[in-house]
Amino acid sequence: MRVTTSEGGSQGRGRNHPQANLKSPSGVMALSLLFAALACSGGAQVDPGFAAMRRTMVARQIEARGVRDPLVLKAMAEVPRHLFVPADIAGEAYEDYPLPIGEGQTISQPYIVALMTECLALEGGEKVLEIGTGSGYQAAVLGRIAGEVFSIEINAALAFRAGSTLAELGYANVRVRAGDGFFGWPEEAPFDAVIVTAAAPEVPPALFDQLAEGGRLVLPLGDPKTYQRLTVITKRGDKPRTERVLDVRFVPMTGEIEKKKR
Repeated sequence: MRVTTSEGGSQGRGRNHPQANLKSPSGVMALSLLFAALACSGGAQVDPGFAAMRRTMVARQIEARGVRDPLVLKAMAEVPRHLFVPADIAGEAYEDYPLPIGEGQTISQPYIVALMTECLALEGGEKVLEIGTGSGYQAAVLGRIAGEVFSIEINAALAFRAGSTLAELGYANVRVRAGDGFFGWPEEAPFDAVIVTAAAPEVPPALFDQLAEGGRLVLPLGDPKTYQRLTVITKRGDKPRTERVLDVRFVPMTGEIEKKKR
C-alpha cells in the first residue's frame, strides 16, 4: 500500500485528519515506508461480530436487488465496512444507506458499491483505476477482486487516512495517490477498468484514453447539482459504447473538471 501525490485532485470522501506535508519528497517516502510496513504486517484484526451483519447486508440489500456476480458478493461479504466509517456509527455500517465520514462527505450505500463493481465485469487479476478514494472502502472491495488497484483522491488528508486504513487491513495491492483524477494515472496506463465515484458532467478524456481496449469505464454522468445516470462505457475499436444503468446522486468531482464548465 503506497500513497503518492500529484498536482490537482479528484473528488473523494473521508474524515478529518491532521494535515501532513504529503507533497514533499521526504513526506512521500516516509508514507510509502509506513504503509508498506503496515501492509506486510498481515492487516488489522476484524471483529467477528460484524460477519453476520455483512452476510445479511449481502442477502437483503445486494443479492435481493439483482447483483449476481459471485466475486462481487464474496468481496462485499469479506470487506469490514465498519472500519471505514467513524467508530461512533460503526454499528450502522451495514445499513441500507450512505453514512457521513467527515468533511461533508459520505460513504455510498452498500448496494451502489456492489452495483458499480459488478458493472466493471471483473474476472480477477485486472488492473483497475479508481477516481475518488474517499474512505477507501470501494478500493478495498476492488482489491479483493483485481490484481492491482490505483486510486486517486483530491484531498491529501483523505488520501492519507484511506491509505492508512487500507494498509492496516493488509491491502498491499492498492496504491493511493493524492492528485487530480481528471488526468488519470498515465504512467500506469492502460487499465482494464476505470471507476469514478464522483459526479462528472462529462467523461474526462484522459480516463477513456487510459482505458485498455475492451475495458469498462463506470461513472455517474450528468449534472453534479442534481441527479446523474450511472453509466458504463466500453472501449471498442478505440470508440465508446455507452450503456445507462440507473439514476444516482453523487458528490461532484472537483479540480480540473470544474474549469471545463466555465
